[in-house]
Amino acid sequence: MQEAMNRVMQAYTMIANLTPEQAQATRERLATHLAGVDADERALAVEGLRYLRGPDRVSRRRMTREAT
Repeated sequence: MQEAMNRVMQAYTMIANLTPEQAQATRERLATHLAGVDADERALAVEGLRYLRGPDRVSRRRMTREAT
């Protein structure tokens, strides 16, 4: 799980401007969330990014499908 968390945090900090304190709090939230997920490292990384981006995010693909 540690490898997945590192990958998620590396990607997430590229899209979110976090202070060191915010990054630590985010890492702790992520660890708590991923602790309940039983999956391989890749699936954990995908789930971690999905979790951090939040449920209210609408993807471009979804917006395109809804527009047609």
